[in-house]
This record gives sequence, C-alpha cells and structure tokens, in this order.
Amino acid sequence: MSAVRAIVLTGFGINCEEEMAAAYRLAGAEADIVHLNDVFLEKVRLDDYHVLNFPGGFSFGDDLGSGKVLSNKLHYRRLASGRRFLDEIERFLGDGKYILGICNGFQALVKMGLLPNTSGTGTQEVSLTHNDSGHFEDRWVRAKVTGDGRCPFLSGLDLIDLPVRHGEGKLVIATPEVREQILAERLNCLTYVGQDHAPTAEYPQNPNGSALACAGLCDPTGQILGMMPHPEAYLSLYNHPDWGRKRRLDPDLSEDGEGLLFFKNIVTHIKETES
Repeated sequence: MSAVRAIVLTGFGINCEEEMAAAYRLAGAEADIVHLNDVFLEKVRLDDYHVLNFPGGFSFGDDLGSGKVLSNKLHYRRLASGRRFLDEIERFLGDGKYILGICNGFQALVKMGLLPNTSGTGTQEVSLTHNDSGHFEDRWVRAKVTGDGRCPFLSGLDLIDLPVRHGEGKLVIATPEVREQILAERLNCLTYVGQDHAPTAEYPQNPNGSALACAGLCDPTGQILGMMPHPEAYLSLYNHPDWGRKRRLDPDLSEDGEGLLFFKNIVTHIKETES
C-alpha cells in the first residue's frame, strides 16, 4: 500500500501539533499539519488521510471550558460546499478510518458526543472538567491499558508512564446508565494506577479525580481514542525524567519513548489492514 497518512489539525489555540506530527513521522507515516480553516474551506480533504488527529493545547483559551468552543465549532460548522463537518467525520469513520484526540482534543471529542457514544446517537454523555486539585497538573503519571483490545492504538500495551499537563481532566459521567454502559463495553480503556498497578482515585496518582480512574476512552467501534496524557510528549527515552535509572537497570533498553508505541501501533495496523 501507499504510505499511511495522518492529518494533524491546528489553529485556534491548538499548540501540540508539531509533536503529534513528529510522532507519526517517527512511526513511519506521513503527517500533514493542517489549519482547521483549510478543512472547512475544503482546500484539504479528510478522504485523503487514514487518521484524523485533534492535538492538545488551549483552544479558544479554554474561556468557556476546555474544548467547548472548539467542539461547538466542529459540531455545527458547515464546509464551503454546505455539507456539515460532522457528516465528513461520520463518513470518515464509515470508511473504517481512525480518530485520536489528546488532552484538549479529548475534551473536544467528548463534548462533540463522539466519545464514548454508547448510544450511537452522538449525544454528549460525559464531560471533562476542573481537576479536584484545583490547579493545573504538569507532571508524569502511570497508566494501564484496561480495554479489550478493540482499539488498535493500544495493541500490546499494558503499563506505561506518560506526562499530563491539564487543568480540566476530570471525567464526569452524565448518568449511572452511561457509567454502566462504559464498564460493560470496556470503553474505559486507559486508567490511572497506583503503586499496586490497580486503578486509583487517589491523588496524585490520579491527577484529576476522574470517575473510573479514567485516563482515556474509546468508542464502541474502537476507531476513536481520546486520552488526557500526552504520548506525543514521550517519543524518546530521554524525555522521561528518570531515564538514567531506567537505562542503568536495562542497558539494552530501547531509545524510543513508550509514547511512540501508540503511533507505531496504529501505523502498523493500518498497513496490515490496507494490504
């Protein structure tokens, strides 16, 4: 097949686009950083890509809540042709393609109703709101993959260290019914864990107080993944604050960062399915 192609959206306060594009390039894909307006004006078509990416940042300054203005813009905006952008996303997913949202991108996806979307109607069922700590969290956490393997970004991953940097990362769930559906379908695919490697509500291991210790959600198809930690910020072993000790304990340890595995996974999966 031809190269896997990733589109990385930017504009309106998104500021992690370079790291995300670098992650795909290091994973063997082509990555284009594209301003959202160029998509809305149909200068760039989603059809030309395999993975649609919503990076982190501070879209619209988070003035009305993180990701809220961006989610409304994405949900209601019409393209130059008059078609809804949301219809383009639905067609993109209908073609078996993938979406990744990290931090602010995750916030936008849940507020658009794309995650967890247990009802299949695109109705908002959860939100991400202010951390219980009351302040911005900028440090490393340990997370565990807890899904059932349907999301190819997470294939073969278990425990992983990742950085977080957010002020509104606490998952809240609209109803007990949605909570039960998330658990029943194992959509709570990435959790914050403590020293015993079990999901935890305790601070600081859980940096925000998320329900279900949630660090990431997928949708029922496994095609959409949203997560608060930043895998694109851990592309090299030397990004890790404790890399020296890790290397001393294992001199043969790869110089790749664990975060790069998310991107290698999806690139490999697309290549295998396309071929």
